[in-house]
Order: sequence, then structure tokens, then C-alpha cells
Amino acid sequence: MSLLEAKRLEKHYGGHVVLEGLDFTVDAGEFVTLVGASGCGKTTFLKMLLGTERISSGEFILDGRPIPDEPGPDRGVVFQKYSVFPHLTVLGNVMIAEELEQSRLLGKCFGAARRRAADKARERIAQVGLDQALAKYPHELSGGMQQRLAIAQALMMRPRILLLDEPFGALDPGIRQDMHELITRLWQEQQLTIFMITHDLKEAFALGTRLWVFDKLRHDPQAPEAFGATITYDLPIGRHAPPEDLPAHLAARGIETLTQETLI
Repeated sequence: MSLLEAKRLEKHYGGHVVLEGLDFTVDAGEFVTLVGASGCGKTTFLKMLLGTERISSGEFILDGRPIPDEPGPDRGVVFQKYSVFPHLTVLGNVMIAEELEQSRLLGKCFGAARRRAADKARERIAQVGLDQALAKYPHELSGGMQQRLAIAQALMMRPRILLLDEPFGALDPGIRQDMHELITRLWQEQQLTIFMITHDLKEAFALGTRLWVFDKLRHDPQAPEAFGATITYDLPIGRHAPPEDLPAHLAARGIETLTQETLI
């Protein structure tokens, strides 16, 4: 049985149709990269998968059951903007997920429970290469280190699914390459299923095993919000560098309009 399945999945905000007619299945362990023009519903899709946005119609199934209408420990998320707590240290930022799970009222645990949470957090921090920065605060970290911290946070509860919303878009090229190597290692070691939004086609090809292109199939100039985007192309890409002549390669697959410029 597939890990995730959608049947005629749609999302509307009143009369504004954001997504329509999404049909797919995803197996455990896939790395799906999502591309498409800004505003075409990619982030909305991730929020539906996370559980912070409800579906409007259709079916959205996780492990044979409808996706819950709230986030859960089985789904972690990392955004482009560093989603860390500025008043907490690296250790505190990663511990907070376990502490909230143990004590939703106080957001803090004590005694043996706190020691277990700290040990678990140290393990996640070491996995992302921040074990020498346990006592530092986010403002003392570089952009790449802050994103490593956000990834450690997302992995604290051992999610099966990791959602990445342009996580490396604000990083310099050299740091991005380091983050690519990190996320690849974590994906393999922890047997994650990953959905990652990117505006960089080369990044999408290099990291993903599968590429989704989001776009509108129907347009009405008189009612621009009447139709939503869908997955117009679903391509197995096998985690390799894209061909040097990428536009021609895509055109050969019938994707004449997908270029780097269209994704910005």
C-alpha cells in the first residue's frame, strides 16, 4: 500500500480555487521535488499535508486513513525562514518538541524526563553537525547553521515525512551544497519520505527521485481565480544532475514552457 494517496484533491478559499484535480500516489522513501511559478499552490499543498490547511474536496490519504486536520509528530517541516526560537539555545530549540509533547501545558519537563529529552536532542544535533554549538543562541549562528538547527528541530520526533519549503533558497551556493549533502544523508539514514519545494531546477533534479510541476491547465481571463493549479507533470528523475541543455531536455518531454525563469 502507498504511503500517501490523493484522489481529486482540491483546495479553495471561497471562490478562489488554488488547487484542483490532484491525483497521485507516493511510496515510502521517495524524495519528491515540487516546482512551479510563485503563487501556484505549492506551499498550500505542503500545508495540507502538514495538517494546517484543510482540504476542500476529494480524498487525501496517509497510511490508509484521511490526513489529520492538525500537525503530528509523523510530519516534520522546515521553512526558508529560520523557524527557531531566538531566546533558546541550540539544545533548547531542539528539546522543545519533546518537552511540548511531554507537557503541553507547561512546555517543559523535569527530572529523568528532561534528561531523556536532552539526550535525544543531543543525538539529533550531532546528526546535523551542530554538536559543538549546544549552548549557542540562534543569533550567534550563521545562516547555514540556523537551517541545520531547523532541520534538527524537524527531526526531533522522528517523523516519517519531512516537508521542506524552499529550505536553502536564502543560502550562499557553497553552503547550499553542504546542505544538499546533509539532507541526502539524513534522507537515506532515517528512511524519510521528503517533499521539497524549490525554485531551482538544478536543485530539484539533483536531490529528488521524482519531480512534480504545478501549473494551471485552465485559464479564464475574466475570472482568474476560477481555476486552480494541478500537477501537470510527474517525472521520475532518479537523483542526477539535469542535462546541460535543460530546456531542450524538458521540451523533449513535452514541457516546453518550464524554464528557470518561469519558476521565479
